[in-house]
Amino acid sequence: MKLLEDLAAREAAATDRSGHRPDTLPDGVVRATCVDDVVETLRWASAHRTPVVPRGAGTGLAAGASARAGEVVLDLSGLDRIVQLRPDDQVAVVEPGVLTADLDAAAGEHGLFYAPDPASAAISTVGGNIATNAGGLRCAKYGVTRESVLGLDLVLADGRRLSTGRQTVKGVAGYDLTSLVVGSEGTLAVVVGATLRLRPRPAETATLAAHFDDVVAAAAAASAITSARLQPSVLELVDAVTLEAVDAARGSSLRSRGAAVLVVQCDGRGAVADTAAVGEVVAPFATSWSSTTDPAEAEELLAARRAGLPALEATGDVFIEDVSVPRSKLAEAVSGVQAISARTGVRIATIAHAGDGNLHPIVVVERGATVTEGPPWEAACAVFDLALSLGGTLTGEHGVGLLKRTWLRAELGQDSLDLQRGLKAVFDPLGILNPGKAI
Repeated sequence: MKLLEDLAAREAAATDRSGHRPDTLPDGVVRATCVDDVVETLRWASAHRTPVVPRGAGTGLAAGASARAGEVVLDLSGLDRIVQLRPDDQVAVVEPGVLTADLDAAAGEHGLFYAPDPASAAISTVGGNIATNAGGLRCAKYGVTRESVLGLDLVLADGRRLSTGRQTVKGVAGYDLTSLVVGSEGTLAVVVGATLRLRPRPAETATLAAHFDDVVAAAAAASAITSARLQPSVLELVDAVTLEAVDAARGSSLRSRGAAVLVVQCDGRGAVADTAAVGEVVAPFATSWSSTTDPAEAEELLAARRAGLPALEATGDVFIEDVSVPRSKLAEAVSGVQAISARTGVRIATIAHAGDGNLHPIVVVERGATVTEGPPWEAACAVFDLALSLGGTLTGEHGVGLLKRTWLRAELGQDSLDLQRGLKAVFDPLGILNPGKAI
C-alpha cells in the first residue's frame, strides 16, 4: 500500500462529477493495482480508525465518491482486467476498474453483450456501476446492473475477503448478499471482482426517432408505448434545452425538428414489426417519426442521446438529478419540472430513460456558480418533492451519495432507515466505509 499525500493527487480524487465541492481535501489517496493493496489498505484503516472512500472513475453524480479531511480515498481504477470471458456460459469475470464499454466490446467479439448501458459507459467502471446499481439506455428491457450481477468478490472493512453469489444463472443458497451489496455505494464492502451475466446479441434491431412540439407530448407518447404492452430495449426522451446544447456541440440540427425527441430501439426477431407498432402508437402525439434498420443511422441517434450531458456541461456547471416515477406519471412529472423551472427562474434540461420512468432533470448554472444553494438548490429540492408526490423515488440509478440523504426518511421511513443502518453496522462495525453516504 502506497499512500499518496501530494496536493495534486488529493485534489484529483476529492470529488466526482456531481458538482459537489467538499470544503477540504482527503488526507491521501491509495491507487490499488491488485487485491492485496485493497486488503492492506482496509486493515490499516481499521487499525487506525480512518474512514475510506472507495472510488472508480469518478463519474458518479450524487457525491458518493466525495472525500474530505480525515478520510483516505481508495482508487480502484487500476484493477482493470477482464479475468475471464466464458462464451459457452455467457459469463464474464472482471475486476472493478474495467470500463463498461470495454466489457461490452469484449463480449461482442463472441456474439454477446453486457446489458447495463449507462450514457457514461465509455468512461464509467463496472465497479462504480455496481456501487450505484446503474441502469442506462437498455434498461427498458434488460433491467439495471443488479439483474446482470451473479456474484461478487469483496474485501470487508477489516480486510477479510468474501465471495458472494455464484457463477450459475440460478442459485438460492443463503441470503442474497450479492444483491444487498449492489447499490450500497461502497458503504458495506469494497468490490474487487464481479461475475457478470452476458446475453446473446440480438439478431435484429430497428430504431425509431419521433419528434414533438413539446416535451409533455413526448412523455405522454412514451407512457402510451408502455400501455400498448410494447417493450423496446431503448426508450429515451430528450427535451429542447438538451437538443439545443447537443446541436451546438455536434453541429447538428435536431432542435429544428421539434421541441423534444423520443429515440426508440427494438431488438430481437420481430424488431421491425415491433418498431412499426411503436410508430403507430406515437403517431397521434408526434409531428413526425421515422425508423431505420441501418446500424450507422441508429448509432448516430444513440450517440446524440449520449452526448446530452457532456453538451450541457459545456454550457455551464450542472447538477444532475435522477428521480423516477411510475411510467404512467411521466408526462405529469415532465410538466412539473417545467413549472419548477419557470417558478424558480432556473434553467433545467430534461433527459429521461422514459421506458422505466427514470428522469434526469439537469440544473444548469453559470460556470463557477454553486448548484447546492440558492435558487438552483431550491429547484433541485422541488424536483425531489415532485417525484415523491407522484409515488416515485429520489434516485433510479445514480445513488443517494451525500446529496439526497435529507430526503431519505420521507421516502423510506424511520424504521427502514434504522434497519439499514443496523445492516451497515454488521458489515462495518467501525463505520469506516464511505461514512455519511447512502443512508
